[in-house]
Amino acid sequence: MTPDRPDVTDSTETVPLGAFQTETGVEYTRARQAGRPAQQFVDFSGNLRIGLGERIELRVLTNPVIQLRDAEDVGHGSLGFGLKYRFLDATGRWPSLGVEPFVLFPIAPAGSARPDLAARALVSWQFPAGWTLDVNAGLAAVAQTSPGGYLLQALASASLGKQLSEKLSGFVDLFYASAGERDGRYIFGLDTGLTYLVTRWLALDAAVTTALAGRGPDVALQAGISMRFGK
Repeated sequence: MTPDRPDVTDSTETVPLGAFQTETGVEYTRARQAGRPAQQFVDFSGNLRIGLGERIELRVLTNPVIQLRDAEDVGHGSLGFGLKYRFLDATGRWPSLGVEPFVLFPIAPAGSARPDLAARALVSWQFPAGWTLDVNAGLAAVAQTSPGGYLLQALASASLGKQLSEKLSGFVDLFYASAGERDGRYIFGLDTGLTYLVTRWLALDAAVTTALAGRGPDVALQAGISMRFGK
């Protein structure tokens, strides 16, 4: 089992036909802006992945946000639906390739009532000695308010992973997103963490994230659990 959390980058691996996988987590974020008090909020995520075939899965994505203190600009919670399709398996030195389109609907009063649309290309390499490299690149159409319409957002990330033992793996992830609002800023950040495989179908994870440039968190701490059922 290879969960698509806690890093930003997704691999091309899909849940097999006849199985479904839950991936849930909680994240605490602290961010400061010049002249403003520190913002603190909690972000819950719950993803359901359902195998529709040997190469394709359905994805249900939930992401409510709870304000803790002085958080004026945390965005809104969302409910999303998407697919992950691996159209080419790895052969020799060549990576596996996939695509991941999805749509996100707001579930909180803040923000636009229109959905966000996005799609990412997925590339995954497997190297000797337990090393992996996953790269994602895509575009999103982000719904805007005052004025309305959509803003095109560029997305890119890369995750270098390492199998540290039979049950423990680690990763370092770099990610970039251009501004998601007309008066907003880009974010370039780093996250790193560990995943521990308790059993074949149960994994625990923890990670820390920080913004290296642009607008983003000073620090974000997250932990989660992933479970597979059916196959």
